[in-house]
Amino acid sequence: MKLLMRCFFLLSLCLCNLSFGQSTDKIKTELQKQFGAKVQIKSINPSPIPGLYEVIANSSIIYVDAQAKFLIQGSITDLKTGTNLTDAREDEINRIQFSDLPFLDAVKLVRGDGSRKMAVFADPNCGYCKTLEKTFQNMENITVYTFLTPILSADSTIKSKAVWCSNDPSKAWVNWMTAQTPLPNKTDCPNPLEKNLVLAKKLGVTGTPAIFFADGSRIPGAASKDDLEKRLAYINKNIVK
Repeated sequence: MKLLMRCFFLLSLCLCNLSFGQSTDKIKTELQKQFGAKVQIKSINPSPIPGLYEVIANSSIIYVDAQAKFLIQGSITDLKTGTNLTDAREDEINRIQFSDLPFLDAVKLVRGDGSRKMAVFADPNCGYCKTLEKTFQNMENITVYTFLTPILSADSTIKSKAVWCSNDPSKAWVNWMTAQTPLPNKTDCPNPLEKNLVLAKKLGVTGTPAIFFADGSRIPGAASKDDLEKRLAYINKNIVK
């Protein structure tokens, strides 16, 4: 009898998995038709809400019904705990190995003892990047690795090269971003800009600034000083040194 029940359970499990696989294949096919080749559908899984599926498209999460007729963009929040489940999942799927970043390809800024580390992808013509850079100037004990990522215009490439080719790239970058101090004219030195653009695409960076922390988590956009301090404090408390 126990053997029979076990066989029935395994058969039910197989049929359930087969049905789930067919459903997700159907959803993926339909979505790919709608989105085109530029959007990469990485996975499809049941969401916390019955009948709704979580779709990871590029580096973002969307939700669709089983027939892929309706799409929902937004967050699912657990009202009991107040947890934003969508943000938590996006943080999980977009986490990187911070130590693997090619830091020699970045402009390095150290303030204080430099113990709290961040990496930023930034464009010299990006207004939000300038706001973020001014925020960094009011923080202590940080190391910021800025990967020059010229995505806004051809002029962004010229300015990025001028920063990299200067005698002191960190000083040139900070002065330009915080005070619009003119950059030097030299732009013909070897630089990592193409590599930075490839890396940004690989990491799913679609806009600047994009901030990465030592635990591999990220914040898109110009986070406030309070938000940065909270994230750094949490990392310092929870990451094993």
